[in-house]
Amino acid sequence: MSNLVSSDRAGTHRLYYEHPARSWLEAVPLGNGRIGAMCFGGVGTDRIGLNDETCWSGGPETARLLSEPLGAIGAEAVQAVRAALAGGDIRRAHELARGFHSGYSQAYLPLGDLLLDIAVDGSTPAAGDVARYRRQLDLDTAMALAEYEVGGVTVRQEVFVSAPAGVLVLRMTSSKPGALDVTARLASQLRSRPHVADNGVGLLLQAPADVAPPHRDVPEPIRYSEGADRGMAAAIALRARTDGEVHADETGLIVRGAGELTLILSTATGYDGPSTVPTRTAQECWTAADERVSAALGREYGELVAEHSEDHQELFRRASLELAGPPDIDELPTDVRLTQHGDDPALAALVFNYGRYLMIASSRPGGLPTNLQGIWNDILRPPWSSNFTVNINTEMNYWPAETTGLPECHQPLLDYLVHLAEAGRSTARERYGCGGWTAHHNADAWCWTLPVEGDPRWSNWPMAGAWLVRHLWDHYAFTGDLEFLGRVWPVLRGAAEFCLDWLVELPDGSLGTSPSTSPENDYLADDGEPASVTVSSTMDLALIADLFDRCAQTAGLLELIDPLVERLVLARKRIPEPSIGGLGQLQEWAADLPEEDPHHRHMSHLVGLHPGDAITPDGTPALAAAAARTLDLRGDQATGWSLAWKINLRARLRDAAAAHRLVRAFLSPADDTSTDYVGSGAGVYPNLFCAHPPFQIDGNFGATAGIAEMLLQSHTGEIELLPAKPAEWPAGRVTGLRARGGVTVDIAWRTDGTDVVLTADRDQERVVRYGDERIAVQLKAGTAHRLSLS
Repeated sequence: MSNLVSSDRAGTHRLYYEHPARSWLEAVPLGNGRIGAMCFGGVGTDRIGLNDETCWSGGPETARLLSEPLGAIGAEAVQAVRAALAGGDIRRAHELARGFHSGYSQAYLPLGDLLLDIAVDGSTPAAGDVARYRRQLDLDTAMALAEYEVGGVTVRQEVFVSAPAGVLVLRMTSSKPGALDVTARLASQLRSRPHVADNGVGLLLQAPADVAPPHRDVPEPIRYSEGADRGMAAAIALRARTDGEVHADETGLIVRGAGELTLILSTATGYDGPSTVPTRTAQECWTAADERVSAALGREYGELVAEHSEDHQELFRRASLELAGPPDIDELPTDVRLTQHGDDPALAALVFNYGRYLMIASSRPGGLPTNLQGIWNDILRPPWSSNFTVNINTEMNYWPAETTGLPECHQPLLDYLVHLAEAGRSTARERYGCGGWTAHHNADAWCWTLPVEGDPRWSNWPMAGAWLVRHLWDHYAFTGDLEFLGRVWPVLRGAAEFCLDWLVELPDGSLGTSPSTSPENDYLADDGEPASVTVSSTMDLALIADLFDRCAQTAGLLELIDPLVERLVLARKRIPEPSIGGLGQLQEWAADLPEEDPHHRHMSHLVGLHPGDAITPDGTPALAAAAARTLDLRGDQATGWSLAWKINLRARLRDAAAAHRLVRAFLSPADDTSTDYVGSGAGVYPNLFCAHPPFQIDGNFGATAGIAEMLLQSHTGEIELLPAKPAEWPAGRVTGLRARGGVTVDIAWRTDGTDVVLTADRDQERVVRYGDERIAVQLKAGTAHRLSLS
């Protein structure tokens, strides 16, 4: 069962179209973790949108210039807010809370475009001139294909982005020798100038010193500088190998009379870490990129393909999902399939596999974490700056990393947290007079940790550290890597130290947080107007309680003697459990406050259900029932990423019907790119990118994680098989799912039974749960343990 993946299963491993892409949201994504590419598959003219994961506006100096607080800060300022809340003066508390705000984080930028002008047999074809057009993205080979026939000549284009070689490779062939005339040009929205060297071309780039979020009205939203806050330099390098003639000049590469053409492209930037001022020049960046291009150009195309395929498939083929669906639907173009799918289980399987593909393409060791758009952005002032939004979205990006067998792809976030913690120490100390470290809802390549200028309902939330470090624990929980846990202990400890200092004793003797917000949501205050600042949001206490528990566990595993841990254990006992409100719901705040938006997209108060594990149907049935009631009251309609979170939440409640209903809602066709907060335009675009709207990739990753949770759960200690498998998926098979403790699980099911293979990383005894049946199994490291269940 472990070797089930092959690229011939088109319905679940291929995106397929019968026309060129007309927009970014029809183009197909490629990536090697650093270089992102969007392939349009054009006829006559073509475009490949280019990104480099390290190309951001700003720098450490810009962050410093934006860090000036709007009002009073420090321990006394915190006490003033607390006093206002204690005295019932909500409006005063809001006003004082704004004083902690500063500036904004920076933007992830589009790097440029590779533009192709293509003539076939002496003429430039138009879309109406071609026959047998097809375009596809093969998830198993990580290769984009466009093929068509014009005037009896077949033109084929293959594109991939190689992680081992560090380059984008484009190969174009014609069935008639010498039929291709191609001009390859480079363009960018950044400040740029062309560069020519020998037979290679490039673009030398300058990033802005500051890009304000599009929701901010500032006099100069895109600002360049030649001063100390100068933005980073960057470059694109491009060369060609062909059987025709090639000439390089400032317009690009001009290829004439080719039967085959290979273009090799690479990128480089001046980014050298979050706290280092970029100093590399654009010329130095081009030289670095061109070295990779030249090295790849000297190798055979087949060798580059084989190396790329081996690297990608080692990750991609670890896990796969197949769900039976109507065979005629499998052959439909993806965009048509979206609009006609009805109930298409294989489309859900495709979205699962696509999420894993996107993670491999956008998050590799040594790089930055994926941002709101993964690594694919073509907008100079992108929505929400395409930054790291760490009050749900960045966390969701990495939910499938461990459960679907991609721990290496988790590494960029885990490494980033070490830097974020270092930056967040000064924020904790200077803003709040606290020890440890903290961060708020926005971060970027420069490790911005301050509360941004804006509304307290999103800005005054210092719990990002408490949530993010759960990823450190989860990596250990799945891998058992004690050495890793020891390395990251200071990060866990620092987040807990801040939370311990942030807690206050409440009148009933319990511990709570003040001030407190529940991310991006408002309640209705006594004056009937919306308010966000209060005492003890449910999310705050759930995150802090979980963090203290994990720190105590970590200290035990590492045999640490630390006075702070003793204080954490004592404080944990004084943190109250979530409360159940008058409607039977899990309260979002300590008091049973009326919600300003009863259908709000954020499910923050259910964090203890998922991704946490404090609420379970068996262990805390009353709280689980209250969580279910909360989901019922909120309703299904929501933004794309919120739909994905709800899939996970319903799966944890073993509510297969509701989870399936949400999967179907997630697969709704979307075409709206305007910002929508209520979910009326949510779903997926023709290229299956998640629609908030606009495009946000977190929903893709969240949906993959949610489908995994429907098929396997291990957060209670048991390995639970098919806990939320819907009746609409009567047969299927999934391979390579991972259970905590280091167990790989393959499951094949049908109406008359289920076959399971468990393969452990190390010897262990586990309990396997299948419905109400529990089976104790002894697992030997590396040995497949098979079960047949009915």
